[in-house]
Amino acid sequence: MTSRFCGVCGATTMDDLAHDHVPLAPGPVVDATVVPPLADRLREEQRVFDKTGGLHAAGLFTPAGLLITLREDIGRHNAVDKVVGRAVLDRRVPLANTLLAVSGRAGYEVVQKAIAAGIPILVAVGAPSTLAVATADRFGLTLVGFLRGERFNVYTAPERIRRVA
Repeated sequence: MTSRFCGVCGATTMDDLAHDHVPLAPGPVVDATVVPPLADRLREEQRVFDKTGGLHAAGLFTPAGLLITLREDIGRHNAVDKVVGRAVLDRRVPLANTLLAVSGRAGYEVVQKAIAAGIPILVAVGAPSTLAVATADRFGLTLVGFLRGERFNVYTAPERIRRVA
């Protein structure tokens, strides 16, 4: 039996993904000030990274930036699987009122997994791929990348990030 929350589920193109998933609901609107601390929060909670220096992290956060779940793995997409898997086991999916932050780049697979889990906002420390941006745009996922200090880029669905005056 294949879980529809795994993200990949045999999908290799946006059209494949569209067979199983619909565009995301509007979701929360998050103050722009919530986004920058997410990278530091991920790093602070990475216990295994402190020992090895070589793991990615994925963290599920509330719209206020409070950490719900954090997992580490050598693969960024595996770390996402662990976070979403915990939510599935806790019967909290879809995760429509959450943000997902990842320590690496936002590739297609990570975007795919966020969409499958119903997560409306994905924040990546690194760059998104072209296919990740196109997929996020098609499904209404707010995709944030290049999170550096107080700066970040919003690639898609910017209406979920509220600029503070």
